[in-house]
Amino acid sequence: MASSDFIQRSPRSAGTSSTSPNPSARGAEPSEDSPGGSTTIRDRSPGSAYALLSRQVRSAGLLRHRPLSSVTALAVTLLLLAGGWAAFLLIGDSWWQLTVAAVLAFAFTQCGFRGHEAGHRQLFHGKRANDATGLVFGNLFIGLGFGWWVAKHNRHHAHPNQVGRDPDIETGAVVFIDHEARGRTGVTGFITRHQASLFFPMLLLEGWALHVATFRALRRGRTSAPAPLAVEALALLVHVAAYLTVVLVVLSPLKALVFVVVQQALFGLYMGVSFAPNHKGMAMPGEHDRPDFLRGQVLTSRNVRGGRVIDFVLGGLNYQIEHHLFPSMPRTALPAAQPLIRAYCAELDLPYAQTGLVDSYRQALRHLHAVGAPLRAERRA
Repeated sequence: MASSDFIQRSPRSAGTSSTSPNPSARGAEPSEDSPGGSTTIRDRSPGSAYALLSRQVRSAGLLRHRPLSSVTALAVTLLLLAGGWAAFLLIGDSWWQLTVAAVLAFAFTQCGFRGHEAGHRQLFHGKRANDATGLVFGNLFIGLGFGWWVAKHNRHHAHPNQVGRDPDIETGAVVFIDHEARGRTGVTGFITRHQASLFFPMLLLEGWALHVATFRALRRGRTSAPAPLAVEALALLVHVAAYLTVVLVVLSPLKALVFVVVQQALFGLYMGVSFAPNHKGMAMPGEHDRPDFLRGQVLTSRNVRGGRVIDFVLGGLNYQIEHHLFPSMPRTALPAAQPLIRAYCAELDLPYAQTGLVDSYRQALRHLHAVGAPLRAERRA
């Protein structure tokens, strides 16, 4: 979808009017306290359209915190993590530990999901409780900097898939923007030409990349500082020291090395396949485009169909449209919000993307393949 698709179109309408400032003017999520009006649409400004939706969502009670559900999710995740490490200690110095590596990779990613929810203030009403949860489940349990991630992720939410603004599509080993693929030669050129087929193998390195980014951010002091920098750094160091001590005490050096490589590789792969379906291959507004908040969030996001298993495995990220429109909405409220928001988008003639899990990967890979096409053409010429 080209950036021209972000030219504002008037919604269909009938009923009473409502007015509200354009919520995208600040480049961030608009206030969920914006005045609404009738649940039918007459005012044709995009800002009022979001305000009406926000009122419907709030009236349905979908933005209320659910502390019992939050505590339950945290407890289940903690049991997964504790169970994995308990199995590690019971099995001892054996190659069967590679099975435990897979279990712990799953548990680490679930901890990452809880950190994501804490970063959006989904879990509890108070900021301190959410920040403490993020530090424990992020820095302490899996070695990822909560403060660094919040700063980066807030930029993504403010400008999803927007060229030059969204850090998640910055050019690195993988190129998401057509013109940035041109002129790449050598190893980087080879990777870009074949990035669709290399995408999943490269995700095996994602866990390491996240750890490196965390320590670089801390070294430079670039975090959103939910806690003093020293506290974040201490929690990370405790994680690294405890992780390596347990592994090296229980396993022989060779088994320890293989265990760490496999566990971190599967952790990165699981993280990558959970986040990849959300925006890759969706609309990419240009750097100077200014889509209204509603269109900017919906047109750049993709939902993944599935039942409770998919909801659990993907940590609720499969409701990406609902999540981007209302980042603070508790994960357990997203399924109930989906039919309301989908119907509202239909009323506005606003495309609502939803597909199966396999097809979501197919669409993402198709985009990566297309970005690398000019380099393949140059190679053949």
